[in-house]
Amino acid sequence: MVFASTPRPVVIDGGLGTHLEARGHDLSSSMWSARLLLEHPDEVAAVHDDFFAAGARVAISASYQASVEGFGRLGLDRAEAERLMRVSVQLAIASRDRVDPSGWVAASVGPYGATLADGSEYRGDYALDEAQLRAWHAPRLAVLADEGADLLAFETIPSRAESRALIDLVRGTGVPAWLSFTVHLGMLRTGEPLEQAFADADAVDEIVAVGINCSHPSEVLGAIAAARRVTAKPVVVYPNSGEEWDAKNRVWVGEPGFPRSLVEQWVEAGAALVGGCCRVGPADIAQLAAHLAHGGRATRRLDRPAP
Repeated sequence: MVFASTPRPVVIDGGLGTHLEARGHDLSSSMWSARLLLEHPDEVAAVHDDFFAAGARVAISASYQASVEGFGRLGLDRAEAERLMRVSVQLAIASRDRVDPSGWVAASVGPYGATLADGSEYRGDYALDEAQLRAWHAPRLAVLADEGADLLAFETIPSRAESRALIDLVRGTGVPAWLSFTVHLGMLRTGEPLEQAFADADAVDEIVAVGINCSHPSEVLGAIAAARRVTAKPVVVYPNSGEEWDAKNRVWVGEPGFPRSLVEQWVEAGAALVGGCCRVGPADIAQLAAHLAHGGRATRRLDRPAP
């Protein structure tokens, strides 16, 4: 994975689950959007198509909550669970090849807490220690890394224990990944310093970018500054719309806010990859892509690796 100079940043897609809901799907089950890999893979493909058509250059696969345990709750065995994880990447690749052959695919690796469906990915208060998290993630990582995505997206990571586990798993493998945290008040969800978490990734070549996602837009500038203090790696940012997820009541609260002026500040501060997470749809990505194409600035872009 190579980074080179360019006058504008790379645009990432938005909330896959958000757009599936907009298309009429009920994602209230514990498997969220991953359930549609089994029931409506055509709809997952359509969502990728819509985001690429809107101007996204990177599609993130629908594997965020996919796991053997999660699919097991639907009555599926390990072989079928692994097949569906592969399908998530295949759908994104097929969409890329259909709509924007010059784009990229990032295979989503969500946190352990996402598979529990209890909001613990926003707390990081797991019963598993770092070694146990490494053992839990390893089989899923092996499946997703083997399916032809351009890179892995370690995303919505709430703690250093989980990020270190993921870093260890890719260290020395040659498999590129970005590492993106969910933060609150400038800290990891566990209260640990974000800067230290970025520093953990700095010496590992396989981590090609660091940043945040699934966080309030107001967190982005501080995260970019924290990254810049400890690493020269490109920064990836794809926050939520500005609303906050109430895991207890399973509703979004607050007001959306993703103004152009704020995006310009992110790019000026050094964001190299910019997109959206929850509650950000294709129309929002289209506006973001148009704005960055005609006025936004950045210093780096993501080049697809040679075949």
